[in-house]
Amino acid sequence: MAEERGFGRRDSGFANSDLDAVPMRALRAGSEGPAANPESRLPNPRAVRILGIDPGSRCTGVGIIEVEAGGRIRHVFHAALKLAAEGDFAARLKCIFDGLGSIIAEHLPQEAAIERVFMAKNADSALKLGQARGAAICAVVHHGLGVSEYAAREVKQAVVGTGAGDKAQVQHMVGILLGLSGGLQADAADALAIALAHAHTRASLSRIGIPRTAWRRRR
Repeated sequence: MAEERGFGRRDSGFANSDLDAVPMRALRAGSEGPAANPESRLPNPRAVRILGIDPGSRCTGVGIIEVEAGGRIRHVFHAALKLAAEGDFAARLKCIFDGLGSIIAEHLPQEAAIERVFMAKNADSALKLGQARGAAICAVVHHGLGVSEYAAREVKQAVVGTGAGDKAQVQHMVGILLGLSGGLQADAADALAIALAHAHTRASLSRIGIPRTAWRRRR
C-alpha cells in the first residue's frame, strides 16, 4: 500500500491473509464472507459491542467485539474493506461510508473506536488518509454512535503490553485474546486491536470510578 499509518506497513505475515478481505461490492450485496461469528448475530443484552476501525484510503480495517459484564470478550466480526478498485477517490470515500453503515446496521455495535493517525509518507497521503478517516467517523456518527480515538502506541500497549510492539505481535495477540485460529488480515487485525484497546480503557475507567461520559481522549 502506498499509505502509512501508526501501525506501519500492512504486511500480514500470513499466506492466507486475503481470506478476510471483503470487496465493497460484496458488502453492498449483504455478504460477510468468512469473517463473522455465526453465534453472534444478535447482541447479548448483558454485553456491549465495540466497533474498531483502522482507517485507510485503499483498505479500511473493521473489527467488532462483544464485552460481557464479567469481562469476557468475544469476537463478532472482522473484515478488510478493499477500496482500490472502487473508481476515483470520492467513490472510495462513499464506499467507506456505505460499507461501515452496512456493517453497523447488521451487527449493531454500541460504541466505536478509531485510530488517531499521526504519520504519512507525504502531504498528499496525509490528506487522503485524513479524508478516509473523516468518512469513517461520519458513518459512525450518522448511526448515533460516539467515537473514541486511540494512538497506535496506546493500542499496542493495551494488546501487546508495550507501545513498541510490532505488527506481528499485534496480530498474534489479537488471535490469542479472541480465540481466532489461522491468519488474520493485517488491517482487520489492527481494527480488532483498536476495539480491544477501547474495551481495556472502558474497563479501567469503570474500576477507578470515572464516568465514561466525562472521559475525553486527548487529541
